[in-house]
Amino acid sequence: MFITIEGMDGSGKTTALLRVKKHLEDLNYKVVMTREPGGLPISEKIRDLILNKDSQGMEPWTEALLFIAARKEHLEKVIKPYLKQGYIVISDRFMDSTTAYQGGARGLGVDYLNELQKTILEGFLPDLTLYFELSFEDAEKRLSGRHDEKNRLDEEGRKFKESVKQAFEDLSKKETQRITVIDASKTPDEVFEQTKNVILEKIELWKKEKH
Repeated sequence: MFITIEGMDGSGKTTALLRVKKHLEDLNYKVVMTREPGGLPISEKIRDLILNKDSQGMEPWTEALLFIAARKEHLEKVIKPYLKQGYIVISDRFMDSTTAYQGGARGLGVDYLNELQKTILEGFLPDLTLYFELSFEDAEKRLSGRHDEKNRLDEEGRKFKESVKQAFEDLSKKETQRITVIDASKTPDEVFEQTKNVILEKIELWKKEKH
């Protein structure tokens, strides 16, 4: 089973993910966590190229295609092999991030980039996507308390980030079968409970479908 987590930086998705992974492992599920862009050496190199501040001014299509290239490698070399071994694979970001950031905020077209990715990934889609929804103000407040180094996309302005948020919201309304919205404004414990319950419910459905 393949689960992806989406949302603005500062939404608490990575923190919730780590707790969910441990909970699933305590229930004897085999779980692997990965991230995008990245997940394997070549994709990490592409990540560094895209997010490096020296890449300021990169053409939107160059940015989008680099993300998709990293994703194709990640899918074929990491995600699919683990799925074949019976793992639950959880990825911190996947195709919806490119659709929202480059399709929405960069203006390349949400629907166009969504369909392009489906073609390149040969129709492969997550079994479940969780979108961690949080206001721009709350996300910025949380990020201001973090001391990790900011990358090129972190330094984009409010208009860009609000366009990303809008694109994520539009996607979540269009793809209700796949995308579940998590209220990330709640406390970390409440966000964990929401996330855990949605994932466990989906796992039960997935197991029934397999049999």
